[in-house]
Amino acid sequence: ATDWEVLVRPGKKLQVGAKINFSDELSCEVIEHTDFGGRVVRFKYDGIFEEILDRLGETPLPPYITAPLEDKERYQTVYNRERGSAAAPTAGLHFTKELLQKIKDIGCEEVFVTLHVGLGTFRPVSEAKIEDHKMHKEFYTVSQEAADAVNKAKAEGRRIIAVGTTAVRTLEAAGADGQLHAGSSWTNIFIYPGYKFRLVDDLVTNFHLPQSTLLMLVSTLSTREIMLQTYKKAVEEKYRFFSFGDAMFITDLNK
Repeated sequence: ATDWEVLVRPGKKLQVGAKINFSDELSCEVIEHTDFGGRVVRFKYDGIFEEILDRLGETPLPPYITAPLEDKERYQTVYNRERGSAAAPTAGLHFTKELLQKIKDIGCEEVFVTLHVGLGTFRPVSEAKIEDHKMHKEFYTVSQEAADAVNKAKAEGRRIIAVGTTAVRTLEAAGADGQLHAGSSWTNIFIYPGYKFRLVDDLVTNFHLPQSTLLMLVSTLSTREIMLQTYKKAVEEKYRFFSFGDAMFITDLNK
């Protein structure tokens, strides 16, 4: 058996103890409620769990993507390694192996960190005061190799460019004192205007949903006024938003 946090389809009131049969090979029982309306379920299976999921399941896509994904790898970055994230870090979808090689060829160093995107990242901010918003927790891992590379670059005055808001959250959570520390932990870091970035200088990111914590994060790195102007321009020019959409490069204007 294996326990997983899962999303529940709206309208389905699955209580603790409820059992679901997916096939002769796979079933689960609800064992716990989560903070954000999800459930923790205990899967029982006959065979190799990942292979059964791959055979019975579909790639979870945002609701605004209505066309079926013929190739499951299209919703993965070319550098993905670990299983467990609730969504792809969509800023990373812009990078091909060829583009990454070109970036290395001009002298940029690539460093990888891992953050398992949690389900709460999709939850809009509904509180009148953003300080009252309860931020979700996500699990991250920073290798010693990655920590050493980032700290060396910082010490030499080179810029740290994060790809995606998940990378920002990882770097800032594991580098709260200005030095990136290796290890694994949970973070519920909430970045909104007033926050001072310790490690990240620049960011490549997609256009985010209104009322989202991610929109607050990018407004903190830039300014609220500049981001509003940027989004207005994006709408006028019919840029594509969200997953598979267009990207922007933001620099920290507070440094």
